[in-house]
Amino acid sequence: MKFIDEAKILVKAGHGGQGCVSFRREKFIPRGGPDGGNGGKGGDIVLLTSRSHSTLLDMKYRQHHEAKRGGHGEGGNRSGKDAPDITLVVPIGTVVKDAETGEVLADLTQEGERFVVARSGIGGKGNAWFTSSTHQAPHFAQEGMPGEERWIILELKLLADVGIIGFPNVGKSTFIARVSAARPKIADYPFTTLVPNLGVVKYGNLESFVIADIPGLIEGAHLGLGRGIKFLRHVERTKVLLHIIDISDPSGPDAGEKFATINGELAKYSSSLMQKPQIVAINKIDLTETRERLKKDLAGLAKKGIKAHLFSAATGEGTKEILNEMLRLLGR
Repeated sequence: MKFIDEAKILVKAGHGGQGCVSFRREKFIPRGGPDGGNGGKGGDIVLLTSRSHSTLLDMKYRQHHEAKRGGHGEGGNRSGKDAPDITLVVPIGTVVKDAETGEVLADLTQEGERFVVARSGIGGKGNAWFTSSTHQAPHFAQEGMPGEERWIILELKLLADVGIIGFPNVGKSTFIARVSAARPKIADYPFTTLVPNLGVVKYGNLESFVIADIPGLIEGAHLGLGRGIKFLRHVERTKVLLHIIDISDPSGPDAGEKFATINGELAKYSSSLMQKPQIVAINKIDLTETRERLKKDLAGLAKKGIKAHLFSAATGEGTKEILNEMLRLLGR
């Protein structure tokens, strides 16, 4: 299934039905009086979260959602029929924004959560409703109230405990495949991961937790370069960040430079990301090129007060220590 994490849609609730102007007319009843019924309520547009949905694909390709109006009132004190609501199912973690103002209308983070994004109009009162001792034959009724209409933006932010960040091709997908049942695409070229991947980690007898593999970042990502910045919203909800660094290229920047570049992009995207605990881990220690640089690069990180974990996603060496650190920071 194609992963879609943003959609803009039009939601239009139904108008209320018109009230009826009617008078009772029956043989041998010369003064029947007003009997116009009330109009029915229009249909609401409701968002409902469900675990069965993991993408906003349905919304991307069907942008207009309009509920029916309520039925009109009729004579004989018959009220118009209420129109049915339209329920749009969205993934858990969907943020609802007003497209015009950017205001966040709702943040849907629970299974089965409902939010009325466009409220319908109520039905107008028929002339029977206005009857009183001083006004016994009203010749008027109310129009139905209009329903709400607005363009909204739906943004999906995945719910994960740990988010994996780093440059492309550092081994994020290999790590998530190693520690969970997720099977993301893995290849030896940049930007293998084109969409976020979720994996459930079950470690020992402890409670499981969810980890998210985010497409790789590059310098200038906050300006729209590369692909990763598009998906940084998915790590905004995470509690812990795992920052994977690859120093296997002998001519490439050192670990300290790579750490600073990625964190600079995070800070420019959202200062809140810099408040999250971050586990720094150097991958590919099974390679000779990495081992030859380790001592110097670890010393450089230590000067900045950064402790780095060493591991190999390919062989599994050191992954248990990283999982233990994740559990400690998650308070498990």
